[in-house]
Amino acid sequence: MNVLLINGSPHKNGCTYTALNEVAGALQAAGIETTIFHIGASPVGGCVGCGGCAKAGKCVFGGPVADVLPLVEKADGIVFGAPVHYATAAGSMLGFMHRLAMSGGAYLRHKPAAVVTSARRAGTTTALEAMEKVPQFFEMPLISSTYWPMVHGGNAEQAVLDEEGCQIMRNLGRNMAWMLRCIEAGKAAGIEAPQAETDKRTNFIR
Repeated sequence: MNVLLINGSPHKNGCTYTALNEVAGALQAAGIETTIFHIGASPVGGCVGCGGCAKAGKCVFGGPVADVLPLVEKADGIVFGAPVHYATAAGSMLGFMHRLAMSGGAYLRHKPAAVVTSARRAGTTTALEAMEKVPQFFEMPLISSTYWPMVHGGNAEQAVLDEEGCQIMRNLGRNMAWMLRCIEAGKAAGIEAPQAETDKRTNFIR
């Protein structure tokens, strides 16, 4: 099994990477392979609703959203990580997640997911709430930990000193591994993912 961890920070080896690396270490210790994908330092815009991905099978604007799609398809679980920018998740990561959801939502559905964030000081809970919206839409079981999944520090060296934050990340990784093993055992026992009802759509403007 493989878990994809997406680093939504412009800094490849910064605080967000430090948090994701702790999660990855716990997963690896449990026998789960991991891949950390960095979305890069170039700005990533949001979805413009052009509908091109429906025909192309991927976001027609390319970039990291298109590049990550093969990794998302084969992943058994996904961890979304982002730093706090102006009291919410970094704008590039939100744009990335929205475009990924629009163009590759079929590869997300029912896969366990987690969201983690990093900040120098404040804004972590609002960042987590913003990122949780995509997993919730695609019926992805949301993996939790022993506290809200965040680390604090102004750089990677400081984030490592957040002992409780790093511990929370390791516990999250163990919980993700446990959930993946449970799903694996369920499939072996003949338990399939539920089929959602999709025939109702309510519009409030008439």
